[in-house]
Amino acid sequence: MHDLSLIWAGIVALGVFFYVMLDGFDLGIGLLFAFFPAKEERDVMMNTAAPVWDGNETWLVLGGAALFAAFPLVYSVVLSALYLPLTFMLVGLIFRGVAFEMRAKANRTRHLWDLAFIAGSATATFFQGVSLGSYIQGISVVNQQYAGGGFDWLSAFSMFTGLGLLVTYAVLGCGWLIIKTDGALQRKMFTLMRPLVLLLLAMIAAVSLWTPLVDPAIAARWFSLPNLLYLSPVPVTVMICTLGIFRAVTRRNDKAPYFLALAIAAMGYVGFLISIWPHLIPPSVSLWEAAAPRSSQAFTLVGALIIIPVILAYTALGYWVFRGKVRAGDSGYH
Repeated sequence: MHDLSLIWAGIVALGVFFYVMLDGFDLGIGLLFAFFPAKEERDVMMNTAAPVWDGNETWLVLGGAALFAAFPLVYSVVLSALYLPLTFMLVGLIFRGVAFEMRAKANRTRHLWDLAFIAGSATATFFQGVSLGSYIQGISVVNQQYAGGGFDWLSAFSMFTGLGLLVTYAVLGCGWLIIKTDGALQRKMFTLMRPLVLLLLAMIAAVSLWTPLVDPAIAARWFSLPNLLYLSPVPVTVMICTLGIFRAVTRRNDKAPYFLALAIAAMGYVGFLISIWPHLIPPSVSLWEAAAPRSSQAFTLVGALIIIPVILAYTALGYWVFRGKVRAGDSGYH
């Protein structure tokens, strides 16, 4: 039973990380849209993500389906606790998706679809971060049901993590645009990368210091000996990657900034998993307590082992087919 629960926890964790890695950069492009008002620049920015953005969201669907199949208690409790922020997130994703479709066809109303793209991206990202912060704070569970109120998710900490995710996705979007563009637009992205990374570093430091104050168990895990020594590679790796980004920007290396920024995001994600382990509903419900019956986990695992390689294959194929730089005048999104 424990082995299947661990496998499914790994699948959920992997799905969430792939979502952050892939949909993070195209949400970040929407955030950066606000700072680049020129139509030609916005067209190029949009076209870098247009062929792959909808496939990126497959991982969000996979994560939700995996929770429902393997950890139904988590699905019911967490969705009840975070009903409003997740609803706002979905509204943002809808506006962002419709803007992708409509902007390419619109002429007189293009500026409105640009605004929808920016607002949808910002709303979806912010409320993902709010949901994350509320989840870390802990969710009240009594008799395997959500026992809190409709606005327990609303706190200073969750608002701050929402802002932190905005910065994270903006950094990923900037790194992606450095890879996919050239000329004046790429130079602007190189210039923007340094202050964004410094802001991200400040956000990470603030969340890292604030999180232990939210839950004493997290403080004990990170700041007691010998755990402090064992877990020190996480912040050290963040610092090394930050220095690597600065060096890559100076040398005009167009691939390293994105992948190093992704490594920073991965370290943040690892830190989050370490903080909540072994709970799937912090601070009290472990992944084994939240698990579905063994027969259900085994049956659905067969389907997962078939579908996940298919998703990985068509995702890789999509990025391979649409590899290379995107320039002004290239065919748009149709």
